[in-house]
Amino acid sequence: MPPAPIVTRVLAVANQKGGVGKTTTTVNLATALAACGKQVLIVDMDPQGNASTGLGVAAKARDHSIYQVLLDGMPLKEAVSRTLVPGMDIIPSGVDLSGAELELIDVARREYRLRDAMEAIRGTYDFVLIDCPPALGLLTLNALVAANAVLVPLQAEFYALEGLSHLMRTIDRVRRGLNEGLSLQGVVLTMFDRRNNLCEMVAADVREYLGDRVYKTMIPRNVRVSEAPSHGKPVLLYDVRCAGAQAYIRLAREILQREQSLPGQAALAS
Repeated sequence: MPPAPIVTRVLAVANQKGGVGKTTTTVNLATALAACGKQVLIVDMDPQGNASTGLGVAAKARDHSIYQVLLDGMPLKEAVSRTLVPGMDIIPSGVDLSGAELELIDVARREYRLRDAMEAIRGTYDFVLIDCPPALGLLTLNALVAANAVLVPLQAEFYALEGLSHLMRTIDRVRRGLNEGLSLQGVVLTMFDRRNNLCEMVAADVREYLGDRVYKTMIPRNVRVSEAPSHGKPVLLYDVRCAGAQAYIRLAREILQREQSLPGQAALAS
């Protein structure tokens, strides 16, 4: 009996607020999914290129990047770079991407550039994780139009719910105008400190607001997670036994379990 075809699930990792752990979550969740036997692609849509740096992709090795895909029409497969993680690739971000917001304004189908390019790799990867910039401009819009769902890393802090409500409205607008299939994949609480009463209060508020769309797994504030990017490695390769690495492994398992309940997605969790 032939193997079941791969159903590619595209997740935009997004939050308009910076410093909440988007890139850290993208890199380490992707690594954990690959460790579970999935074929994973990261698309680095942030002009800062932190996901690329955190996976050891040198700046001089980014001649083929997401910029060429979006602006020059380069086939997505030509921009793919291998990583240290078996089963995980990345399309890096180059310095040119910082001007892409302005350059895309006059481009045909400007909101659909990434979605159109990704048609060629559907069925190749189980998961595509798009690391979005901390702003709701054309780069993030391209990610939301290309995605099946949005994964929101959320730091448990005072303004967390306010920022989340803004993002939810954006997702709703994109769903109504550009991508009717877009949904909220889930919210993951990041940099969580159980010793901080505010963290516990915010977590309770977010769970009351969104219910089971908030993952049970919470990513703790962890020094090893912070150190790993400077070594060009995800934390699962840098120190798999640390609390942060173990949390991302649990998050990957939780996501795979949830995927199993989606129509047509059972193969992802097998």
